[in-house]
Amino acid sequence: MKIRCRSQPSDPYNSETFSYAASYPFTVGIEGKDFTEDSTGLEYIGTSRQQMGDGGLIVQIKDTSSGAIVSVTDATWKALVVSEAPTNPEECEAAPDPETVCESRTTATPDGWSTPGYDDNAWPEATVFSTQDVSPKDGYDTIDWDTTARFIWGPSLTQDNTVLFRADVKAE
Repeated sequence: MKIRCRSQPSDPYNSETFSYAASYPFTVGIEGKDFTEDSTGLEYIGTSRQQMGDGGLIVQIKDTSSGAIVSVTDATWKALVVSEAPTNPEECEAAPDPETVCESRTTATPDGWSTPGYDDNAWPEATVFSTQDVSPKDGYDTIDWDTTARFIWGPSLTQDNTVLFRADVKAE
């Protein structure tokens, strides 16, 4: 079976469409990254636009031979936040020198996290967000999204900067 994957993080420059060969069951592992300038978790540092960014990921996976959608991002996906910043947003976001004020939390990326058989039972389910919450930019509307595909991320769109996502796709 040949799979076509379409994804659209909320940033318009990260829209991807690609194909790969797979056979059921298969595991999908995606590392989602929100843009940050440094470990503060902020964007546009030192400008009047200095702010926390926002994440969000939506994916649909289609069997190219049948045209059937075989997986979409939704609340059944697992999501592990491995980089969170700032953990003190009130102090950090408006700080003139954020590197001296902003705090962050990182977790080691588990070995083999994207491989079949990895035990993700301790991982929380992905948090589902509305299109209005994520506010996707250019490119989102050019994809014919399945009605069940949802934007997912960690619990915080603004503070979760790197999130690992996993889903197992079984034969129908």
